[in-house]
Amino acid sequence: VLKFDAYFQEDVSMSTEEHYRIRQVHIYYYLEDDSMSVIEPLVENSGIPQGKLIKRQRLPKNDQGDHYHWKDLNRGINITIYGKTFHIVDCDGFTQEFLESQGIELNPPGKMALDPYTELRKRPLHQYVTPSDFDQLKQFLTFDKQVLRFYAIWDDTDSMFGECRKYIIHYYLMDDTVEIREIHERNDGRDPFPVLMNRQRMPKILVNAKDFPKCVLEISDQEVLEWYTAKDFIVGKPLTILGRTFFIYDCDPFTRHYFKEKFGVSDLPCIDVSKKEQPPVKQELPPYNGFGPVEDSAQNCFVLIPKAPKKDVIKMLMNENKVLRYLASLESPYPEDKGRRFVFSYFLATDMISIFEPPVRNSGIIGGKYLGRTKVTKPHSSVGNPIYYSPSDFFIGAVIDVFGHRFIILDTDDYVLKYMESHAAQYSPEALLSIQNRIQKREAPAPELE
Repeated sequence: VLKFDAYFQEDVSMSTEEHYRIRQVHIYYYLEDDSMSVIEPLVENSGIPQGKLIKRQRLPKNDQGDHYHWKDLNRGINITIYGKTFHIVDCDGFTQEFLESQGIELNPPGKMALDPYTELRKRPLHQYVTPSDFDQLKQFLTFDKQVLRFYAIWDDTDSMFGECRKYIIHYYLMDDTVEIREIHERNDGRDPFPVLMNRQRMPKILVNAKDFPKCVLEISDQEVLEWYTAKDFIVGKPLTILGRTFFIYDCDPFTRHYFKEKFGVSDLPCIDVSKKEQPPVKQELPPYNGFGPVEDSAQNCFVLIPKAPKKDVIKMLMNENKVLRYLASLESPYPEDKGRRFVFSYFLATDMISIFEPPVRNSGIIGGKYLGRTKVTKPHSSVGNPIYYSPSDFFIGAVIDVFGHRFIILDTDDYVLKYMESHAAQYSPEALLSIQNRIQKREAPAPELE
């Protein structure tokens, strides 16, 4: 029997760990009847049916009906059997001696190809070795329930909607773990979840800091060059943990005592990071839009649901049904407006003015209501801060500008004279003088007719 060592390559399409595999076989050629067989040696835990791949038979060489002969076999050649290509690498000593005795020149032997996935499985498993010079039990028994407490802030005001938030950093001496807790203030609008980072060991320097994802924290000692220790937490200096830079500004008395005994640091500062009160922002009303009274429009800026402006109830009760009436003429360049007369009514309860024009027969002008009850602003007052006409502005000879129309006060009724005498302090000397002249003209005797 002639024996040849060969292999064939098989594609793997349903695996992410291997794309192809190399399968090693033995090809046997039986000289007594020119039959052949292909046997694959068993590989432990391969998961592939192995053993006899092709049973003993005469194997076809081509489509013309020829069969493989021992003269067709040699080292370093490929033979195709039932669609599979086998590469012959070497043969045993008997086969080499037989073929050379028959005058066949053998090719030099080749190297058997190795399966990459099988070689990967032969690698030794990753072993985790605990340093022998570190006693975790002793550290646990010595520093049990001893925790360093640091007070820190995270300033995120440079980003959009960022703010300055306070945290408490706990460093557990028993196992060198770190925990970060958030300090919540009343009505801060945040969900009540105080723990920002669970208790765990924090890596300071990683082996592959560029390729290692920052969000993955399941790391071992072989992937970390240096861990955070108690000496890395220094009051008054920033500390970067998981991409956030915390500024440590204070610590508790136990931490101060520990740093003094352990590291000889006795002057840990206490930095004031309290928020400075911002100067009050001056509230300014937007410009008046021209709709409705100014006081009514301003209510939209004070409350979300606007309400009617408050009225002076005492003033309305004291001056109820008190009306000051004046007789005025329209100052106009048109000759048809010279004879027009108007009655001004000033309501003391609401400081509103109404104007009525008595109808004149055959004048060509329809009389009646000229202006309904409203507050009239002075011509030189601003739109946002209007100044309204008051009773002190109405006297004989005064000019009243009502929305671009100028009126001259000609006369008053008797109630206005009494009101001005009782409230003389509100009127100017010019107004009081006009009333005195009005009273003198009324009391003067009429001229005798001849």
